[in-house]
Amino acid sequence: MRFVLRPVRPSGWWFDGVLLSGFVVLTLALVWRSPLLDVDLAVRDFVDAHRPGWADTTLRVFNKLGQGGQVLTPLAAIVAFLMTRRRHTVRPFLLVIGAFALTYVTIGPLKLWTDRLAASNKLDPHPELLFHAAEGMSYPSGHVVNAIVWYGVLAALLTGVFRPGVVLAIRYAAPLILLFTTTYLSFHWLTDGLAAILLGLLLDRILQRIPWDAVPLGGRLDRANWAGPFFEQPKFAEIPSLR
Repeated sequence: MRFVLRPVRPSGWWFDGVLLSGFVVLTLALVWRSPLLDVDLAVRDFVDAHRPGWADTTLRVFNKLGQGGQVLTPLAAIVAFLMTRRRHTVRPFLLVIGAFALTYVTIGPLKLWTDRLAASNKLDPHPELLFHAAEGMSYPSGHVVNAIVWYGVLAALLTGVFRPGVVLAIRYAAPLILLFTTTYLSFHWLTDGLAAILLGLLLDRILQRIPWDAVPLGGRLDRANWAGPFFEQPKFAEIPSLR
């Protein structure tokens, strides 16, 4: 099978360039202390003054939807295992491994590099600044990036199992919820979440482009019939035995 990149929407590389440029511009704007920092502070002060106890408790539960290592990675691995058994191919795990590797080499290093404190920090006089405190790990929001990448993985694995509307909800609802909860709870600055959306969409498009069905898996899996296609097969709903 030829290794040809899969199409994405919007098509072409121009949108990837927009996402990357937006992330760089946003980061530089924060480094140069643009008015965006004032917006971050204003949003932080507003939500801190308008967060009743019941809302804090409820949204902390919803915020767990973005925990990568504790929730999303294990969930994606379980779904990949079920799809592997159902379609008799190990290729669903390739997407999970790819997502794990891509988020591992981007989110953590960026957080360590930018050194931004959380919006909830009240001890430092300027927690909103980038490259300010060695213990800062706020920028970009890992929960939001994880939500975009991992719920995109789940949507790709479950396409055809659920109706298209449900798949779209899986892909897009969680990131929006996480953007709101992390900002409203002052776990992150507003711009942490906006930067995470730009980065998450870029990573998601990279994963969508890779032709996972064309990745060579070796003769042993081929001979055992565990290396067949998964992502280019007919939708599950079109297979009588799975209706």
